[in-house]
Amino acid sequence: MASDMGFTPSEATLIAAAISELARNIVKYAGHGEILMRSDEDGMLFVIAQDKGPGIPDIQTALRPGYSTSGGLGLGLAGVRRIADHFEIVSNPKGTIVTLGKKRR
Repeated sequence: MASDMGFTPSEATLIAAAISELARNIVKYAGHGEILMRSDEDGMLFVIAQDKGPGIPDIQTALRPGYSTSGGLGLGLAGVRRIADHFEIVSNPKGTIVTLGKKRR
């Protein structure tokens, strides 16, 4: 979809990496969920990752570079946010929705 919208191969690779990280988080922390993609008339690609897992108790901490609950490198959500032109997390004990928007340059 990113390629069809005119994103460069490098931009499409970053978007794919962000989607992979969001999907990994869904599987690891919620068990299941979904990732949706849409675009708008201004050339923004939106990736929406949503689940019905336990939520993120402290979003600010989870977004801190180097933070990890799984013993990994902690590049996950901080890395996704870094590549985004729009980034939002809504989370509570009934689930999480992460929205990433990337504008075509």
